[in-house]
Amino acid sequence: MKRRDFVKSGLSLTALTATVPLTNLSSQSAKGKAKNTFKLKYAPHFGMFEHSAGKDPIDQLNFMAEQGFTAMEDNGMMGREVSLQEKIGSQMAKLGMQMGVFVVDKGGNSQNTLAAGKPEYIDIFLDGCKRAVEVAKRVNAKWMTVVPGNYERNIPLGIQTSNVIEALRRGAEIFEPHGLIMVLEPLSDTPDLFLRYSDQTHMICKGVNSPSCKILFDIYHMQRNEGNLIPNMEKTWDEIAYIQIGDNPGRKEPTTGEINYKNVFEYIYKKGYEGVLGMEHGNFHEGKEGEQKLIEAYKQVDNFNV
Repeated sequence: MKRRDFVKSGLSLTALTATVPLTNLSSQSAKGKAKNTFKLKYAPHFGMFEHSAGKDPIDQLNFMAEQGFTAMEDNGMMGREVSLQEKIGSQMAKLGMQMGVFVVDKGGNSQNTLAAGKPEYIDIFLDGCKRAVEVAKRVNAKWMTVVPGNYERNIPLGIQTSNVIEALRRGAEIFEPHGLIMVLEPLSDTPDLFLRYSDQTHMICKGVNSPSCKILFDIYHMQRNEGNLIPNMEKTWDEIAYIQIGDNPGRKEPTTGEINYKNVFEYIYKKGYEGVLGMEHGNFHEGKEGEQKLIEAYKQVDNFNV
């Protein structure tokens, strides 16, 4: 699909949802009532503020908006009941909030690896992509996280890479007509993972060659795997479509580890990034007080020169 056709299809999807006028109006209202104004679109997740807002997802969304957060991400969205997905999507539209990533479900097969090139594994992945399209429509999402899985150590690395690219091309064919983007996330959880580095992910995105296959640059994982954050983001920027946050060590909010998030966020802002930054981390401090400290930490690192 040509890029201009891709853009048109994305606009068509937005129009079909019939939420744009409502979202714009309620966004202005939400911003007027918000306690804080952030320069970037930081996206909390469910559970991050449950001591302040309670366990109900809608109450948590309302609290996020009240604090000035204009986005939310939910890795486990595909596992939620359809009725709840629709309710979440409707409330986010009313609040003027943008949906961040959710993870493409592997059908319960956590060992599924695209590097193996096995037809049954590819079928599971493609089925997840098809189901993700329907979820995206319900919650007004644009990005879905894809993790290719583990290395296949009995297959040469180049062949594994070819297998991954071929599978992702087929996934991109599913997402392109809907203007959706799968974002590939290199991880640091275990050295057994196939996808671990930003340059490797950049190469794969170039190989897939689709506007529906881009990089999810998770700052926490990339600090652990390769460091040199800003230069590596600069080198791969043309393929980055989504960013996630977490300090190291500990994977908690900014200011609790070694990463100079104020500098990183200033760089991202000055690059003209208008996408979502997922707060994919835990809370350093416990309870309601800890949740307020987390918000204060974001106010601190968002206070950079523009």
